[in-house]
Amino acid sequence: MRESRHWSEQKEAARSWHMVLFFFLFKVLPPFFLSLAAYPVGFCYFLFFRKGRDESRRFLRRFAAFRPDRGGLSALKHITAFALTLVEKVLAWGGGIPFKRIHFQNDGVNALIGDLEQGRGAALLCSHLGNAELLRALADFRRTGVSRPVPVTSVIDFDVIPRFSGLLARLNPRSSLKIISANAIDPGSIIALQEETERGGLAVIAGDRTSAHNRDKVFMFPFLGKPAPFPQGPFVLASLLDVPVYAVFALRRGDLSPIPDYDMYVHPLAPPTAGPEDGAAEVGGSRKKKREIAESRARRFAALLEGYCLQHPYQWYNFFDFWTSAPSREAEE
Repeated sequence: MRESRHWSEQKEAARSWHMVLFFFLFKVLPPFFLSLAAYPVGFCYFLFFRKGRDESRRFLRRFAAFRPDRGGLSALKHITAFALTLVEKVLAWGGGIPFKRIHFQNDGVNALIGDLEQGRGAALLCSHLGNAELLRALADFRRTGVSRPVPVTSVIDFDVIPRFSGLLARLNPRSSLKIISANAIDPGSIIALQEETERGGLAVIAGDRTSAHNRDKVFMFPFLGKPAPFPQGPFVLASLLDVPVYAVFALRRGDLSPIPDYDMYVHPLAPPTAGPEDGAAEVGGSRKKKREIAESRARRFAALLEGYCLQHPYQWYNFFDFWTSAPSREAEE
């Protein structure tokens, strides 16, 4: 039996070609037709990319075992939903999604907007559930509800997506997005992030993928009935920044709708010493304290991610064995 491999060891088929394809289609098709194109693209991906198909089925089986009342889910629908969200990522960065279709919930968004209005930055922990690009694009197009421009710095693994920055620049030449490689985080880049957030910017970090180079630095939390590894790095980094930290999820209404509305959820990830009314208030402290805060936030993030995943399993876009922490380096056909 082939062993599960770390997500970073998998081929680029599901990470590079689709962005190039959808960029081309974005240039030649109106947004509605671009969304329609996602259906045949999803079907072809289902037919010809066995790895994605197999991983989708693996995830859906685990989901059904945890929630037997939600059985009978289709890998074809799952992959088609993935194709749709790729279209919407491109549309978001190109300004093609009307912001009236993005609905903020009555949760922590007011606290986040309040922080930004006061000139205070924040760290946003996102995931590969739903469409994390929407909030980045909202900030980049100055549609956050904040009266001032909000600069965005995104921490991305460039060993895996080397062309991402260039594609974004072509989609939105006016973009103010700054990007830091997750594999090049050092004291200098941490200081740069601190300076950006001190100036009222947002640091956006994915909290659901373990590091390609520090795979053993994980927190193990229950996720759909089995312990799963969550990376320590994003949560430790957020604690080092000494700014409010929020978990953010953007989830499509209607998994397979070609013209969907999105629900945007914003949750403060408060440190353990904060009371229930303290929101995202920060505390100082030692390195040990910051690690405790990081673990507490990671645990809360994992619980939120599981809760939203239970509501929207077709919007889960980690197409690898999320639960393995012992990757194999076998060659994949």
